[in-house]
Amino acid sequence: MTVPLTAVPLADHAAVYAALDRAGFTDVWSSEVAGTDAFTPLTLAAVWQPSLRLGTAVVPASTRGPGLLAMSAAALAEIAPGRFTLGIGSSSPVVVEDWNAVPFTEPYRRTRDVLRFLRAALAGETVDGAFDTFTVRRFTLERPPAEPPRLVLAALRPGMLRLAGAEADGVILNWLAAADVPRALAELGAPGPGFEVTARIFVCPTEDAEHARKLGRRLITSYLTVPAYAAFHRWLGREDVLGPMWKAWAEGDRRAALAAVPDDLVDSLVLHGSPEQLRPQVRRYVDAGVEVPVLAVLPTPELASGGPAVLADLIARLGPAAVVPSASAPAAVPASMSGSGSPAGVGEES
Repeated sequence: MTVPLTAVPLADHAAVYAALDRAGFTDVWSSEVAGTDAFTPLTLAAVWQPSLRLGTAVVPASTRGPGLLAMSAAALAEIAPGRFTLGIGSSSPVVVEDWNAVPFTEPYRRTRDVLRFLRAALAGETVDGAFDTFTVRRFTLERPPAEPPRLVLAALRPGMLRLAGAEADGVILNWLAAADVPRALAELGAPGPGFEVTARIFVCPTEDAEHARKLGRRLITSYLTVPAYAAFHRWLGREDVLGPMWKAWAEGDRRAALAAVPDDLVDSLVLHGSPEQLRPQVRRYVDAGVEVPVLAVLPTPELASGGPAVLADLIARLGPAAVVPSASAPAAVPASMSGSGSPAGVGEES
């Protein structure tokens, strides 16, 4: 599950993590765009629910210095030994340059260099020398983790996918349909043992198809107009499908851009229906090769009006264990839990 949930204060997430664990969720994955940082929600999960695996999807490779990123990762790996995966990605010009005042240059090489730096630093090595995109002088972690975190790479197109397959412990996929997964995985080459394929999957748990498609169109026009994602979907062969949307967006006609997104594309990228209808849709990603399907729950009318009992029931019905909560279970969920994961928390990795 993608965390944190938008409408729940971080201080109240102990009940969220407990509900996820009861429902059979194995992992919680954070992100870092303009909401929480990536590490704080996972630190809370590590303390409050020590059975859960933790992952970042993703931390931008450019918004922290290499040493600071290594320290943050090492601290979480020390809190949750063997349970933390650090996912990094190139992010986007908006996140890196416009919001964090860091030049967004050579994103592929920067991400590759940070991956290589982290591999050495988190193993306790002294890093001293020049990478292609930065130079580090005699950096050594004072508290290297006894078990370094797994390092995984967010990737969309062949170059980054091949880098993930060659040098990372896994890959993170995003904004693709289940039918697209084999195309992406074919570019990985021959990854080593233990390599994991993770994908963030948008789910809108409502049978109100009109609501889900309206929200889906809004997300698609927001995300798939970002240059990296537009190039990704061109590579996937969607020039004809998305061309009218891209043209209208470039001309400043947002209403026409929304109208140009066809229902079948929305349905393949933003899954919707009851939890029972969603489960086989998510299963299609697993059948296509995704080993860690990470749900990102989108707002629904039911969640907005139903209160904590509705969300508690939703978590139980979405979870792998398909637990039916008891009459007292919703009381464990804070009253402020009335919303769902924010689409803004996904990042714009490339």
